[in-house]
Amino acid sequence: MQNLEILKNPYGNPELATSVVDVLNSYAEDPMGGGESLCAFTRDHLVEQLSSRNWVVTFLAMLDDKPVGLLIAMEGFSTFQARPLMNIHDVAVVPGNRGKGIGKALFAALEEESIRRGCCKLTLEVLSGNERAMRVYASLGFKPYELDPKAGTAQFWEKKL
Repeated sequence: MQNLEILKNPYGNPELATSVVDVLNSYAEDPMGGGESLCAFTRDHLVEQLSSRNWVVTFLAMLDDKPVGLLIAMEGFSTFQARPLMNIHDVAVVPGNRGKGIGKALFAALEEESIRRGCCKLTLEVLSGNERAMRVYASLGFKPYELDPKAGTAQFWEKKL
């Protein structure tokens, strides 16, 4: 691969901070990200809000000095293991750059950071129709979560406030 660099929490550099928002917006506009651009409020406040939370980690992938990927994760806590966990909230690779190992490099950076923090596991949510992402996640060792097969797999639910 060409010159791939993974940057952690690049909030202090205004150009890179803008790239975080732009790559996330690219994902938001994708059908798997909802198909709509980020609203003005989010674009204006995202970096400020991410950078103010020490339990959030952002990785920006730069290929030949161009932003091509993003992973945003948030530290949580496993009560069953009494240790932190890391929940992957957003993963995006800009169209035209997929299939080049950028996503895998982002996951490797997160795994290293999660081990450094003493996390017991990585978690993520994926749309059931996003087969490409599920293949990548499975290749990285992820699988649907279940405690007992008779009880079924976990589902991701939400209630908007």
